[in-house]
Amino acid sequence: MISAFDLFKIGIGPSSSHTIGPMVAARRFRERVAARGAAQDGAGQDGAGQDGAGTVTRVSAEIFGSLAWTGRGHGTDVAIALGLLGHDPATIDPDRVEDYTRALAETGETGLPGVAFAPDRDLVFNFKELLPRHTNGMRFRAHDGDGAILDEVVCYSVGGGFVESEGEAVNDGIDAVAVPYPFTSGAELLTICAATGLTVAQVQRENERALRSDAAIDAGLDAIRDAMLACIARGLRMEGVLPGGLKVRRRARRLHQTLEASRLTNSRPAHEIMDWISLYALAVNEENASGGRVVTAPTNGAAGIVPAVLRYGIDFCPGWSEERGRDYLLAAAAIGGLIKSRASISGAEVGCQGEVGSAAAMAAAGLATVLGGCPRQVANAAEIAMEHHLGMTCDPVGGLVQVPCIERNAFGANKAVAAASLALHGDGVHFVSLDQVIETMRQTGHDMQEKYKETSLGGLAVNVAAC
Repeated sequence: MISAFDLFKIGIGPSSSHTIGPMVAARRFRERVAARGAAQDGAGQDGAGQDGAGTVTRVSAEIFGSLAWTGRGHGTDVAIALGLLGHDPATIDPDRVEDYTRALAETGETGLPGVAFAPDRDLVFNFKELLPRHTNGMRFRAHDGDGAILDEVVCYSVGGGFVESEGEAVNDGIDAVAVPYPFTSGAELLTICAATGLTVAQVQRENERALRSDAAIDAGLDAIRDAMLACIARGLRMEGVLPGGLKVRRRARRLHQTLEASRLTNSRPAHEIMDWISLYALAVNEENASGGRVVTAPTNGAAGIVPAVLRYGIDFCPGWSEERGRDYLLAAAAIGGLIKSRASISGAEVGCQGEVGSAAAMAAAGLATVLGGCPRQVANAAEIAMEHHLGMTCDPVGGLVQVPCIERNAFGANKAVAAASLALHGDGVHFVSLDQVIETMRQTGHDMQEKYKETSLGGLAVNVAAC
């Protein structure tokens, strides 16, 4: 099972695959180096020469493929530095990031005794080589005083903050635990629902119970909800220009002021509710683009869609409750887990259809669930949302998660609401199945040229001047 708490991770922007994943990988390597040092100390550093041979004195990192091509715009260099300093994406203070990286650049000190990391020297962007398993490849090395390599780890950031190491089985984040209702396809999920009378959200909850108690599930889901809503709230307060050089201005605060002012007028456009949905998504993705705290849903690049539809439900759907909010996230996680295990949620692997398309499918399924849809209507909602994102490329201008990413989240959120509404007006019987559209997304991503998969080498990224 892919747990809701694997899909929804609290971290910082601007990218789950290029920021959160590399930070996690770098932190793991730091812990490995620290354990090696502790073992050497316990053994009296046998075999270490007087010049430091055999003892780790420096660490280095090399990044490949999409990580190299868009790494600076996505903050991969910063993320690796933070991870090697021991910081965790879920707990780091985004407002302190510049202080941490500045100190590292000035001193080279990682906090591990005698172990240095100089970003200008020890971080290599390899633009020519691709590692075999995934385009988002990383290689970490530990060196002694003579420069000899004492340890090496190759790993991959496979989307959504998930990290897999070379040599380990591909598990797509699946927890190796027996669950009461395992499902690996939409068809299996619907069969379970029909046989048990459970909703999609209830099936996911029953499976989550194999890992944690109901109290822990509720507390975790509430923490995810609160982080999403806090991100929207912060995004509505902030103004100015987003970092990175494109000089993209934040729009959420100004749009929020306009919508609030319109509440006092007698003439309000019929599409105003769409503006509110767009606003919530813009607020999240402007925060993400500035390196703020967000929730992968299922990625950072698509982090605004699930929160925007959640906030829409709270603000505009009568009878919303905490329990409905939990069901929304559980149903979304069930669909997100299917997409990740059967295709991909990585823009570097299948293009933006795997990020914004997946997020829209998750949000549509969650909304259809809490509005009373039966399991077949929920699956239909997810299918509709995904179907109408097929073929979407990932071509960020300047390698930044800003253009077209921020607006795509606004459109994805509105598509999710439309998909849920269409599904609820039907009987759940639909021509294209959820499994078929997920497989189509996978095949489309496989056929897509590499330059359209988070490289900034094609599409808008080459036809729009970056500065």
